[in-house]
Amino acid sequence: MIKISRNKIYTLKDAISKYVKDGDSIAFSGFTTNRKPYAAVYEILRQDIKDLYIQGGPAGGESDLLIGAGRCTAYINSYTANSGYSNVSRRFRKFIEEGKILFEDYSMDVQIMMFHAAALGLKYVPVKHMLGSDLVEKWGISEEERKKHDKLPDKKLIVTNNPFDEEEKVCLVPTPDIDVAIIHVQKATAEGTVRIEGSTLIDIDIALGAKRCIVTCEEIVEDSAMMQDAALNNIPCFKTDAVVHVPFGAHPSQVYNYYDYDGDFLSMYDKASKDDELFDEFLDEWVYGVDSHEEYLEKLGVLRLSNLKIRDGLGYSVALEGKED
Repeated sequence: MIKISRNKIYTLKDAISKYVKDGDSIAFSGFTTNRKPYAAVYEILRQDIKDLYIQGGPAGGESDLLIGAGRCTAYINSYTANSGYSNVSRRFRKFIEEGKILFEDYSMDVQIMMFHAAALGLKYVPVKHMLGSDLVEKWGISEEERKKHDKLPDKKLIVTNNPFDEEEKVCLVPTPDIDVAIIHVQKATAEGTVRIEGSTLIDIDIALGAKRCIVTCEEIVEDSAMMQDAALNNIPCFKTDAVVHVPFGAHPSQVYNYYDYDGDFLSMYDKASKDDELFDEFLDEWVYGVDSHEEYLEKLGVLRLSNLKIRDGLGYSVALEGKED
């Protein structure tokens, strides 16, 4: 039998150029400081991709960077922070307070259910979680404003009677229409089969629910290795459009079984993101001042990166033992 090659390996620059466009609705993997696809976000910034509709989810610095750089038109969110370093991300807060972006707020549990509904191909999902809170009554984006944006649903939600129990109220929330999901994982094959080690978080749902999916990974492995424990694989190859080998592609966030978060870098970003001028200086130095992820790693230095590698059996870096943030 002749095997047909379905190699989906791209460079980071080519993957972002082909699959991420101005005006896209976009969702990112991970949770605050865990497996965030920073390398891909830096490349989006370098390619001047803009007018994004960001499905924030449990977001961190990756969304904060795009907001602060003026690339976000609307932000659909439940939580945004580099936990332990900034309780609320600085650019995110500033842009909302100054009315520079459209912003809608759901509870975190509801937004995760919305992503799952997207994976199931549903147009909406009934929930009860936000009933009794002002998240139902207070809309960040008005119905009138929503009608101006094809990427936004016409309504934040609808409260109605349960058709199976007329005495019960339910809240219907719209499923996000995701153009592209970008996820960072530990292992992937050249054909796009993905294995996530540790918590999968929202990653499977956004990958399945998106029209396009870019996977950046720590390692590209042979199909045979992934088939040895096939039950551990999370995302099938037919849902992956591009596979990019990006070691330390989630830095400064952590990747389970590979490296810990870079607390010093997150602290530095927290200080820089408090101030307009310092934030611009951060972008100039760490994003626009390097041409590629490889240059970014070279700038960080081998010793710094090696100190972030986890200790076998513990799952965290020796360098963080006993260290106060």
